[in-house]
Amino acid sequence: MNEKPPESCPGIGSQTAGKAAPCQGCPNAAFCASGQTSNALDPAVAEIARRLYSVRNIILVISGKGGVGKSTVATNIARALAEDESVSVGLLDIDVCGPSIPKTMNLEGEEVHQSSSGWSPIFVTDNLCVMSCGFLLPSLDDAVIWRGPKKNGLIKQFLKDVDWGDLHYLVVDTPPGTSDEHMSVVGYLKQCSNLKGAVIVATPQEVALLDVRKQIDFCKRVDLNIIGIVENMSSFVCPKCEKTSIIFKPTSGGVENVCESYNIPLLGKIPIDPLIGKSCDEGTSLYETDASSPTVKCLKEIVTHIVNKCENKL
Repeated sequence: MNEKPPESCPGIGSQTAGKAAPCQGCPNAAFCASGQTSNALDPAVAEIARRLYSVRNIILVISGKGGVGKSTVATNIARALAEDESVSVGLLDIDVCGPSIPKTMNLEGEEVHQSSSGWSPIFVTDNLCVMSCGFLLPSLDDAVIWRGPKKNGLIKQFLKDVDWGDLHYLVVDTPPGTSDEHMSVVGYLKQCSNLKGAVIVATPQEVALLDVRKQIDFCKRVDLNIIGIVENMSSFVCPKCEKTSIIFKPTSGGVENVCESYNIPLLGKIPIDPLIGKSCDEGTSLYETDASSPTVKCLKEIVTHIVNKCENKL
C-alpha cells in the first residue's frame, strides 16, 4: 500500500508546493508545481486527496436513472471484493436522498461515530466497512428535503472526514442521474490519482438506455473513465427448469449494443434472481447463502473484470 503523505508536506498554498523534497513521489506533485492550485483547487479537494491517499482504488457506481439496481450492484461488488480476506474494502453511500446501503448491509439503526481521526466507518466483517448518509437519519423512512448546496456540503464532508485507513478498494454508491451532486463528486475526486473510474449500471430496455447514453456523455464531459457497463435484470432463469426467459426485451439491442457503439466494455449480465432481492432485504451475503448459483458466478466474473481494469491487467 502507498504510505500517507509526510507531515512535512508544504501544502498547496506554498511557493514550494510540488517542488520541495517531501513532494518527491507524491502523485499530485506535478499539479501542485504547475501553479494552478491557488485558483483551481477548493481547499477541500486537497484535504480529500490527503484523506484518501491510502485507498488504492476508488470506484464510482453510477446509473442514468433510479430503479435499475445500482445500490444492489454496488453492495454485491463490495461483498465480492471482500470475499478475499486479504483485501480491505470500503463501501461509501452518498445517495443523500435515497440511501439504501444500511438496508442491504443490515446496518439499519447504526450511527456515525466521531474519533480523533475522523468519522469511523461501520465494520460488517474484518475487511469490509461501510459509511452511509443513512446513518445520519433518525429513520430511513424520513425524507431528505435539501437543496443542492446542502447536499454537496454533506458529500464533501463524507469524502474528507471519514477515516477509512488503508483500503484496497473504496466502492462509492452515488445518486442516480447526472446532477450537480455528480459534478461535485467528480470534482472533489479528480485530484485523487487512485480514482479508477465508474461502473455504469443499466437495464436492457430502451427507455433505460436513453439515460445510459446521457451518463456516458456526462463521463466524457467531466473526463471520468468508464470501467464498463453492467446489464442488470438481463433475463430470468427459472429455478425449477432453469429455462431462461427475457423479461425486458432489448428492442434496440440492449446494453451490448450500447457498449459496441461507444467501445465500452460490457462487464456482465446479471439475471433477475429472487435471491438477490432476498439477500438485500435481509442484509445478508449472497456469496454465503447461495454461493453456487449462476448469479453469484456472474457477479464474481464482473468483479474480476473490474479488478483487472483497476490493476491494468486488461
